[in-house]
Amino acid sequence: MNYENQRSSNIQASPSMAVSMAAKKLRAEGRDIIDLSLGEPDFEPPAHVLDAACDAVRAGGIRYGAAAGNEALRKAIAAKFKRDNGLDYALDELTIANGAKQILFDAFLVTLEEGDEVVIPAPCWVSYGDIVSLHGGKPIYALCGPESGFKITPAQLEATITPRTRWLMLNSPSNPTGAIYSQAEFEALGKVLDKHPQILVLSDEIYEHILLRDVSFVSFGEACPQLRDRTLIVNGVSKAYAMTGWRVGYAAGPKALISAINKMQSQSVTSVCPVAQAAATAALEGDQAFVAEGTAKFSNRSDLVAKQLAGTDGIDFLAPDGAFYAFIGVSKLIGRTTKSGVELTDDSAVAQLLLKEFGVSSVPGTAFAAPGYIRLSMAASEEELEKACARLKDMVASV
Repeated sequence: MNYENQRSSNIQASPSMAVSMAAKKLRAEGRDIIDLSLGEPDFEPPAHVLDAACDAVRAGGIRYGAAAGNEALRKAIAAKFKRDNGLDYALDELTIANGAKQILFDAFLVTLEEGDEVVIPAPCWVSYGDIVSLHGGKPIYALCGPESGFKITPAQLEATITPRTRWLMLNSPSNPTGAIYSQAEFEALGKVLDKHPQILVLSDEIYEHILLRDVSFVSFGEACPQLRDRTLIVNGVSKAYAMTGWRVGYAAGPKALISAINKMQSQSVTSVCPVAQAAATAALEGDQAFVAEGTAKFSNRSDLVAKQLAGTDGIDFLAPDGAFYAFIGVSKLIGRTTKSGVELTDDSAVAQLLLKEFGVSSVPGTAFAAPGYIRLSMAASEEELEKACARLKDMVASV
């Protein structure tokens, strides 16, 4: 019996999670594995966040909550947008979900009709295209190479737009490339979008605070205020506050769209765990020194990786401006044959060789709609990253 419909059978499980599970299996078998597959900070949230969660449990009243999220957290989110981005949102223009990923699900669930197109600059996060497809949409990948800084240009955007285009997805800083759009770059994209009033913009800003070099962050909403009624800004506490497992994402957008998203949430997961919401409130309202300290760690690690990989023949690597990933070009290795006689047919074969023979897990670029690359997470200790870079160079030298 076939238990899957066509939409479900046409997608795959999260590639990064699959690689992580493979790495954990090898480690359980006694292998020395450095797992650099997942984008998950390797430190714990600050003490005041943990205290807030414990206080919420002890206070009781842990019951069903509002689909939009509790008022205290929405007030903290409104204050965050005002403080960090110069944006004013009313409480009914904000929603809280079980991670930023759920917001993507709900937003596309309420807006996409069968065959609607969603423009996705690639390289892009592994789940974007599959989430679009699951809701009847058609992902349109616009490949953005290193020559454009891995960012979509206005001309490229214009060329991808059709009468069926419903959304443009943006991600700055980017997973997997670390690219950050400047205000001028966003404004130029905004001028294209001004001519196409049917297109909505989803701006994924989850890595907002992870800035690795002297490059500033600007929210799309701040850069293009004329598109406010067509823009959904998605963010969360996972990356900046090391709260991945707490599953708290949030979004700001037009009241009618937020209301529709809340309706979907009321019929699916009901609401977000109130303990997690209390912790997220403390994260946003409390001392922000933790965020700066975490960013400094990632910046140092990025510098270390760039230094370790500099001048390595056989790979291409540009140090990222943001997020915490090393996106490494391996196209020069494709077509080569290992000493054991295995031909490296694509980036997945390179990632398999790196894992199975050299003990470093990575995610192949194909998962990010960008063949010819591998992604390493820099959410690991400097010692682990040094070892991983040495092993990567050993792999390159072996083929």
